[in-house]
Amino acid sequence: MTSLGANLVHRFRPPSPLAGRLATQSLLFALGEGTFMTGSAVFFTQIVGLSAAQVGLGLTIAGVAAFIAALPAGKLVDRYGPKRMWALSAAGQASLFAFWPFIDSFTGYVAMAVTMEVVGSLGGAAHGAYTIDVLPPGERVKSRAYMYSALNLGFTLGALMGGIALAFESNVVLHSLPWFTGVVFLVNAAAILRLPNASHDERTPEQRREKPPGPGPLRNLGWMLTTFFGGVLWTNQVLLNIVIPLWLVEKTDAPRVLLAFLFGTNTVMCIFLPMAAARGIKDVTTALRAIRVSTSFFVVSCLITLATHDTVGWVTIALVWLGHVTVTGAELYLSAASWSFEAELMDPRRRGEYQGAAEFSSTLGRVWAPALYTFLAMNWGAAGWLLIAAIVTVAAAGLHPSTRAARRFLERHVPADELAAATASERPVDEPVPPPSLIEQPARP
Repeated sequence: MTSLGANLVHRFRPPSPLAGRLATQSLLFALGEGTFMTGSAVFFTQIVGLSAAQVGLGLTIAGVAAFIAALPAGKLVDRYGPKRMWALSAAGQASLFAFWPFIDSFTGYVAMAVTMEVVGSLGGAAHGAYTIDVLPPGERVKSRAYMYSALNLGFTLGALMGGIALAFESNVVLHSLPWFTGVVFLVNAAAILRLPNASHDERTPEQRREKPPGPGPLRNLGWMLTTFFGGVLWTNQVLLNIVIPLWLVEKTDAPRVLLAFLFGTNTVMCIFLPMAAARGIKDVTTALRAIRVSTSFFVVSCLITLATHDTVGWVTIALVWLGHVTVTGAELYLSAASWSFEAELMDPRRRGEYQGAAEFSSTLGRVWAPALYTFLAMNWGAAGWLLIAAIVTVAAAGLHPSTRAARRFLERHVPADELAAATASERPVDEPVPPPSLIEQPARP
């Protein structure tokens, strides 16, 4: 093997065997999801027979259902164990995908979409709790970055599969899209069951019935604010997928075909650069530094994009592309910071519940953005872009005191030995985590 080949193999090797297995699961999930999502608009209109308005309304209703289900889903994860709930969610979604071709009414579509989102909400909380529970503290951010790369690769392959299916222009092939996704999700469920148990999966039935000691995440104002501000920062996806494309089409002279190149650039960056962005992030302090970098990229993207209103030709093309690159940089650094916040600022006894609360508050932090950002950019021009940048800057500033408040809450309510064993900042990266049997257990109330 050449030195170049050896370097590439080393660079893309998983941080650990467990990280490699988790990355395979991420790829499987994204392959199935991406395949169906690519063809979903055609499937819902041609196979189910819905109008575009009905599709949008159904997705909105399903999103509200997932929002409501986030907190109870997290509690189920804590009670029955993250791996079990994760596998159950994947198997449940596989079964539901198998029924999609038999749905032929708006009522059936809404019922199916709501069920899919609620089951998916359980899987999301379980996946987050499991990965934090099972990965050693010093490896969490690096491993999650590797998984993020695999996730984006899976979505890319899924989009390719869905595109091939659409190219046949056959209803028979369209019928097979959800069945293909169902098979992939079933394989995924089997792969999850083969993963090692996390500590919460090892509890006895009696321990599962016990309520975790101490207050829950809704009383941790610092955590709720941290995840709310995080949701505001995640509105970079609104810029990426909605506002910049609309701006390109309506406010610049750039050719529309540039959109394909922009999304391709984002995909490539999100496959190859997550581990580079995560380098050096190991605790809340370094995560906040990444937040500042992410916010800087976001603001620069706003400034670059607003300038394209008055440029022409190749200058416009270059600036729009650079604006997309910088907002992708915001995504990469925010992802790395978010993984560290999850590892450091959640009660290790209630990770599922904290994941559910995070989904609840982060949704509040971003759900308003598509309408507001689109209005500001399209109607207020430069002033609108500056206001968007200001909103994100305020959220980034708010994260600094909110993370400190979240940490102080944990220090007051979680035994020091449990908190030290669960977080990365209390030990060097290479120091092993004490096995659960050697960690003193707090007295139960």
